[in-house]
Amino acid sequence: MSENPAARSGRSTSLTPSTGDSALVTQQGKTTIADTVVSKIAGIATREVSGVHDLGASASRAVGALRERIPGGRTNNSQGVTVEVGERQAAIDIQLVADYGVSIADLSAGIRRNVISAVERMTGLDVTEVNIEVQDIYLPSDDDQDDESDQRKDARVQ
Repeated sequence: MSENPAARSGRSTSLTPSTGDSALVTQQGKTTIADTVVSKIAGIATREVSGVHDLGASASRAVGALRERIPGGRTNNSQGVTVEVGERQAAIDIQLVADYGVSIADLSAGIRRNVISAVERMTGLDVTEVNIEVQDIYLPSDDDQDDESDQRKDARVQ
């Protein structure tokens, strides 16, 4: 009777991961996911939560606004998101501007829930932590003041 070579070597011929393997690291090979992939997923998932006005610190938001004004420019979905990705786990840091009047504790819980769900579902990585830093609060009157200052500049230059 001839013996199966896989059985002789101690390797399983099953396609399902054995104990200790994950969906990304199996006996058949390893899948690597780039940091930018995880940061884009986390950024999009964060923007989906009601009460998030924008992502990033003031400098990155200013650069993002300039990028969007350039013809063909797109929104940087990973703006304000920093990640560390290992073989099986990811840690995510998010900087954001919250809308005024929203409970920051509830907003943070909703963001964590949405980001963890999206990243784990799409990548198979285990999200160990999602740290949220609220950089600012957005007031609707901020836009009104910007419009008035633009009108004053337009009136000076003719």
